[in-house]
Amino acid sequence: MKAPLLLTLLLLAVNVAAFQDDLVQAAHLQTQQNVRYDPSYFSIDYPNGDVPADIGVCTDVVIRAYRALGEDLQLRVHEDMAANFDDYPSRRIWGLQRPDTNIDHRRVPNLRRYFERQGASLPVSNNPDNYQAGDLVTWMLPGNLPHIGIVVDELDPATGAPLIVHNMGRGPELENILFAYPIDGHYRYAPQTHAD
Repeated sequence: MKAPLLLTLLLLAVNVAAFQDDLVQAAHLQTQQNVRYDPSYFSIDYPNGDVPADIGVCTDVVIRAYRALGEDLQLRVHEDMAANFDDYPSRRIWGLQRPDTNIDHRRVPNLRRYFERQGASLPVSNNPDNYQAGDLVTWMLPGNLPHIGIVVDELDPATGAPLIVHNMGRGPELENILFAYPIDGHYRYAPQTHAD
């Protein structure tokens, strides 16, 4: 491998690791906020729109963590959906005919598809060592309910599994749920626009 290419790859790895570290810290900060679970539809600004700070769902944990680092998933998902609407499940699942900047990024299936389209998919595994701090994990909860959370830098002392920051109805919290439900997605999304 030529030296310039190797240096480029090393710098990219360092940038991804730094972004993942910052994302973990942004996730941890959310557990200190008083947020009640509310999946209601809201009309919000675009871009950089958000529901009221005292409410949220699982996707808002991810959206707010990325936004704290300057990455607007509302904008990113909308732009990709506007150009590739039929690649997203919105028509099939919700019967939509076009993108909706108020809700698209707040739906787990759309985030999953966006991360897949960005080449951020990783294998799903039963090995806790395969999940790094800053990774995103999605599950299918009982009742066919999709869920998403952020892997953080703490391990459960009993199992060795990495802990997750997520919101399953009690607000953002840190919990050992990695293997509590069937995992259906594993992603490492570190946008190249992040500046350290």
